[in-house]
Amino acid sequence: MSETSSRRLALLLLATVIAAGSSCKPDHSPIQEENERLREQVAKQEEMVSSLQEGQKFYQQQSTLLTHEVREAKKETERLNKETERLNAERMALSAKLEAQLAENLKLTNENRRMSAKATEAVRSLRVEDVGGQSEEFPQALTAVCQAAEAALGRNGYSLKVNVRIDQKALYVTDRKTSPAASLELPGFRNQYLVSLQALPSKRTRLSVKAEFEKMVQGGRVLPAATEEIAEIERRLIAEIHKVLAAPGKV
Repeated sequence: MSETSSRRLALLLLATVIAAGSSCKPDHSPIQEENERLREQVAKQEEMVSSLQEGQKFYQQQSTLLTHEVREAKKETERLNKETERLNAERMALSAKLEAQLAENLKLTNENRRMSAKATEAVRSLRVEDVGGQSEEFPQALTAVCQAAEAALGRNGYSLKVNVRIDQKALYVTDRKTSPAASLELPGFRNQYLVSLQALPSKRTRLSVKAEFEKMVQGGRVLPAATEEIAEIERRLIAEIHKVLAAPGKV
């Protein structure tokens, strides 16, 4: 073989090797696609992790808020429980007090009824002549004279301890009082009135005034008043009743 033919053969073999080498180059496309898919999955996982972290942060905040609200609600419940206990104790105390007052009111009501019944019976059997003291007939009816007597006593500071009016009779007993400077009595005296009224025919009324008139002396001692002093204080009340009847618009 000639040298020229040898060179040609060598070149041909070299070209064949190069062509073969070029045709056997590895294909990286599937690996790149797999890597891209993995990168996308990793990105999705990272996004999911970030979302889960945000959710966990939100839930932690909500849990903290709810824990605070639960504590506040517990405090408020305890406060309300204490307030309820206090109100229940107060209610029980008030109920006991009310029951005691009702029992006392019932007792007083029964006592008043008993006393009223006794006073009514006493008035029924009472005659003006039995009272004693100063008596006088009035040309007015019983109702008018009763109103005038009540007004006269009230204007002079007397409160009524007994006030009974039945059928054709009436009876007043005042509380005992010490006389001020301006009064029916002179200062330094104390007095209690018993006033009896009885209706008469022709719409007239007979009134009787009995005074329990006493002198107050130094040292707090009490001395009985003279008969004429007692009669005078009885006549003064009758005069006051006349004044009231003379001005019926002021009764």
